Amino acid sequence: MALDGIFLYSIAEELKNSILNGKVEKVNQPEKDEIILSIKKDRNNYKLLISASPVYPRIHLTNISKENPMTAPMFCMLLRKHLNSSKLVNIRQLDTDRVLFLDFESKDELGFNSIYSLVIEIMGRHSNITLIRHRDNIIMDSIKHVTPEINSIRCLYPGIPFVFPPASEKLSPLNYTYDDLVTFVREKDIKLDKNFCSKVFTGISTQFSKEIFYRISKSNIQLNIDNLSEIYMELENIFKEIKNNNFFFALYSQENEIKDFYCLELTNLEDTQCKNYSSASELLDHYYSCKDKKDRLNSKSSNLLKLINNNLDRCYKKLNILESILKECEKKDNYKIYGELLTANIYNIKQGEEKVSVLNYYSENEEYIDVKLDPNKTPSQNIQRYFKKYNKLKKSEESAFIQIKAAKEEIDYLQSVFTSIKNAEDYKSIDDIKKELMETGYIKFKKQGKKKEKLSKPMHFLSSEGLDIYVGKNNIQNDYLTLKFANNHDIWLHTKEIPGSHVIIKTTKDFSEKTIEEAANLAAYYSKAKDSSKVAVDYTEIKHVHKPNGAKPGMVIYYTNKTIYITPEKPILERID
Repeated sequence: MALDGIFLYSIAEELKNSILNGKVEKVNQPEKDEIILSIKKDRNNYKLLISASPVYPRIHLTNISKENPMTAPMFCMLLRKHLNSSKLVNIRQLDTDRVLFLDFESKDELGFNSIYSLVIEIMGRHSNITLIRHRDNIIMDSIKHVTPEINSIRCLYPGIPFVFPPASEKLSPLNYTYDDLVTFVREKDIKLDKNFCSKVFTGISTQFSKEIFYRISKSNIQLNIDNLSEIYMELENIFKEIKNNNFFFALYSQENEIKDFYCLELTNLEDTQCKNYSSASELLDHYYSCKDKKDRLNSKSSNLLKLINNNLDRCYKKLNILESILKECEKKDNYKIYGELLTANIYNIKQGEEKVSVLNYYSENEEYIDVKLDPNKTPSQNIQRYFKKYNKLKKSEESAFIQIKAAKEEIDYLQSVFTSIKNAEDYKSIDDIKKELMETGYIKFKKQGKKKEKLSKPMHFLSSEGLDIYVGKNNIQNDYLTLKFANNHDIWLHTKEIPGSHVIIKTTKDFSEKTIEEAANLAAYYSKAKDSSKVAVDYTEIKHVHKPNGAKPGMVIYYTNKTIYITPEKPILERID
């Protein structure tokens, strides 16, 4: 699934037809390596997303809105200064390589028209976005600075001339001759295999090279170097699709797993399901939005997950210690019996003895047992020693039961937070969970002013019968929905003994079992059992749900409930933001 030079060519052609000669209305930088240009042309508004992500670098039009940071980064401020109100006058690609230039015309400080070029390099972990001044080729700034310590050959930082990426020796698939092909293949001694085209031409990924080889092999042409003339004709037919902009934007999947996507038909993926898209941007927006968002959320939440896992490990270790203490405490009654038997036989015990045989009248068989003694202690001291052991273990057992209960409650809470993090859909949800962990003492923080940030809202769905259903994104929201928002006769749902979201059905009108099933699906889907089957979901009226004193956020007890079994599916209910 490579966004290669050919795919970038298709994107450039789309942008020329949609936003060329458009005016830049706004510049935003929602991520540290991503910018969005709002461009207006012919009364139509477009959002151009440009990402230098090391995992998902790309450029395309998008319909997805992203939240911007409170303070704009320096690179964003620079782009606003030079590109706001500018006109996009040219879009050009470096041969068919993964480098695109967007030329903007704007007025400088003196009122003269100046050209600034935004250079987008789609090159994996080396991807970058650079603004250069056209007249002298000086770098204004880059979204990622590349200093001599990082790369001694090619640097990218303000104030130095822009150096192009190393030129490719390969042929351009859109501008070459038969003689060029023969000379290149013979000089480089290239074998005719599935990687042939990726080794000969710029901008062709190994996947598209495999597709070309597959098409040629299907055309009954002898696949050898001596037959390059016929191979050349087949290549020309394929490359003519690109020259004529006959693109076929599709995503290929098998058993719900995405196998590939491309801008031309991949006929070699015969056993896959093919989904077509009207444009390169529509395809990339669909594919990358979920992937990139998930990866970024995982990255942002990694520290919180590590914190939760560390605390869970601590709790499990504590449980193991407490359980070993309980096992040791099982002997406590023996020590009490020894003390009482010694008390009954105190006059028969002589100091200095190491053991004494006494009748165990606590046993049904009333057999004699040997009780060990400390020869250095008096009979009375030996008796007290056994009673002290009994009392110590009794107190340890009582304390262990209390601590085990607390440890299990903490584990339940931490697992519920873990589930909330995994189900988080945006940065705001992650920030809310972080605040929750601060309030519960898992994260240290400095007290700030009285100004309080607004928490994100719970998820809001509309059932097929028109009832409002609310789902908590974290434990703070769970408490709010259950303890403050819901009325006595509203329906409360939660997965049985499994961490998950509190779900509330607002009973504003009559409803059937169908609404219960839809709400139960939400409770199961937004829980730790998301990928399980036949998940038990309890439901009851809110008046039967209570929060124990001192319980952590999201922890409640309930009674008079019913249970429904659901296999979680992705919600299809209308979601109201």
